[in-house]
This record gives sequence, C-alpha cells and structure tokens, in this order.
Amino acid sequence: MLDDISIITVSIKTQRLDTFDQQGKLFSSFSIATAKNGVGQKFGSECTPLGKHIIRAKIGQGQPVNTVFVGRRPTGELYTPDLATQHPNRDWILTRIMWLSGCEVGHNRLNNVDTMRRYIYIHGAPDTHAMGIPSSHGCIKMRNEDIIQLYDSVVVGTTVTINQ
Repeated sequence: MLDDISIITVSIKTQRLDTFDQQGKLFSSFSIATAKNGVGQKFGSECTPLGKHIIRAKIGQGQPVNTVFVGRRPTGELYTPDLATQHPNRDWILTRIMWLSGCEVGHNRLNNVDTMRRYIYIHGAPDTHAMGIPSSHGCIKMRNEDIIQLYDSVVVGTTVTINQ
C-alpha cells in the first residue's frame, strides 16, 4: 500500500534493505546486491554511494515482471535466459526502477559525486542473480517480486540512507 514506508536504509555490510513505517517500526527487510566495486561517490567508479538520498523518480508502474529497461525506458522485451544468452554483456535493469538523488552537497550531490547523474537506482534483476553478494555496477539490485513490493509501498521523496 502506497505511503506505508517513511524511511529506507541500505546496509552495504549485510547486503540488506530495510524499510520502516512512520512510527520507526521495521516494516520489511530484503536481501539485495550492491556494487561489486564497493562504496564510493565518484562518477565512473561503479561504486554504491553512501549517505542520505531520496527517491527522485519511480519508473515502470504497471509493467510486467521481467520488463527490460534501457535508459529508463522499457525496450518491449521480457527477460528470459535465452535473451541473456543473446546479450551476454547487458546490465539487466528489470521490472521497476527507483532513481535515487543525493541530499548531501559535495558528498553525493552535484559535481562529480552526483548520485542522480550517476544513474544510481534501486531496481529489479534477473531471478538467477544472487542476492547478498555485491555484484552491481553501483545500483542496488533486488529480486523482482521484492522490487514490486517496495515500489508499491513508497512515494517519490522517500528517504533512502545507504550505510557501510
């Protein structure tokens, strides 16, 4: 249900995304995958940025599970193992996207550390991708069923804090 979640926290150490309701009570917890290159703020690093962010945009409402996105646009494809074989080097962004924007000028906002200009998302990934193991290019990857649940529970502007 929309607006159930008021805060999202991401732990790099535990590879978990936790959500909290308006009273600060744990609402849900998900296994995720953050950057295989670790944490970092700089453009081109393919690291997951730390600090306070907000969900700037939600993309993919009503799209089927496994919808493939390129440049935040659905391609008309649905992910399958056969499609993955045809495109072995594609960075799979599936089902839903929540585009993050940093809130801390000089740390994760503006100049060469801008989370939004780095295109850092919370997004769905192929069900075959392991969660709990850093493996992304900087984004926060989730299982498709989990990203739908999260997407449906948050509004644009929800706070996302990414911690070590």
